[in-house]
Amino acid sequence: MIRIQNIYYMLSYAYQVLRENGYKEIAAENFSNALDLLSEILIKGLKSQIKMGLNREYIPINETTGVVKGKINIDETIKSNLLDKHKLNCSFDEFSLNTEFNRIIKTTLLYLLRSNIPLDKKKKIKLLIVYFGGVEYVDPHSINWDLKFNKTNQTYRMLLSICNLIMKGMLQTKSNGDYRLMDFIDEQRMSRLYEKFILEYYRKEYPSLNANPSLVSWALDDQNNYMLPEMKTDITLEKNGSVLIIDAKYYSHSLQTNFDKKTIISANIYQIFTYVKNKASKGKNVSGMLLYAKTDEQIVPDSVYSMSGNKISVKTLDLSSDFKSISKQLNIIANQFIRQ
Repeated sequence: MIRIQNIYYMLSYAYQVLRENGYKEIAAENFSNALDLLSEILIKGLKSQIKMGLNREYIPINETTGVVKGKINIDETIKSNLLDKHKLNCSFDEFSLNTEFNRIIKTTLLYLLRSNIPLDKKKKIKLLIVYFGGVEYVDPHSINWDLKFNKTNQTYRMLLSICNLIMKGMLQTKSNGDYRLMDFIDEQRMSRLYEKFILEYYRKEYPSLNANPSLVSWALDDQNNYMLPEMKTDITLEKNGSVLIIDAKYYSHSLQTNFDKKTIISANIYQIFTYVKNKASKGKNVSGMLLYAKTDEQIVPDSVYSMSGNKISVKTLDLSSDFKSISKQLNIIANQFIRQ
């Protein structure tokens, strides 16, 4: 089981802003559950965002008013007999706090007030909500999390990612308030965080390895690639002509069972083999690795295979250990690759 504290470290690599001074004290705090940790990150992030200024946008407004604002809607004014009441129907743009981003944040804060987080955090949240006056509540089930960011709202990216984890977790958590990690943050979202953490770790700690997701071209005898699926790696490390393709895997079970025999999940090993052999066709020294998050299973994958001239490893990253140990495990992978 992953340590609650390690969620912070994973997030801090996935979202570099969490490595700044205002957040570093979180690493030294103890949290009873994932929701406790995420709410603290959100509180600190909002305090910083409020100092910089909350997101505002021009929002189209249509209202009946006694003074001219923007464009007068003549037809609607006449149709509604507003002139007899000395009123006008007007359309105008208002520079408002009531943006999609702020509505999601306010809704998340209101949900946190109904959760079992510590009272001191609820007091902090009540003070923050004051800044969202006039911002509407939204139905959490209708939130579109496919959000678009630009230069003016980039600082909201981490905040809304935390809101996503909080809201999705709270909407599925058991009614008794039991916020075990695997209940609160489901496997799919942990898988995305795990992958992003490993990618950003190598970008930060080993910039010379050019860590990136990359597209692998099919080794075709002709140019016909009709209906072939795209091959996109989770993480590709590359230096001096050598390539290591890492597929990050976060599952509740990292092995499959066939007739009481434990084996590596077929689709995973087929996938990494396909990536490696197609990439190697370009004449580079290519190796591959399936990097599983360690589960509670007694048997965990830890093997190196030589396949048609390429090395493919299957390793396990223990997220239940302290972060220094996790860092050491990732460093060993990088250093072994560099020495190839």
